[in-house]
Amino acid sequence: MNENELKKRTKQFGLRVIRLVESLPNAQTARTIGNQLLRSGMSVGANYRAACRGRSKADFIAKAGISLEEADECLYWMEMLQEAGIVPAEKLKDLMREADELVAIFTASIKTAKANFK
Repeated sequence: MNENELKKRTKQFGLRVIRLVESLPNAQTARTIGNQLLRSGMSVGANYRAACRGRSKADFIAKAGISLEEADECLYWMEMLQEAGIVPAEKLKDLMREADELVAIFTASIKTAKANFK
């Protein structure tokens, strides 16, 4: 996957997170979890874009690492929505799969960058 495709994919992920959060019930717990999910979901793409503009390999690795952490955090908040009974598992399945795939992509990308950095 090239840089532009991943930029587009992470942006689409952020937009899907926005739609999910907007669909949550207006209860305190759902709002609190939703706010956390919204922050981490939109941060994945923003940090990847920053990584692509990095001034060095080390800068790329650091910022891509933040994208990885944020994608994984999204999984956590979606698990919380599911396990708290706020959102059915079926509704989260595809978005969680995408977050898993982004985690795998960023993990592989960071490993490759580290190997090329040495």
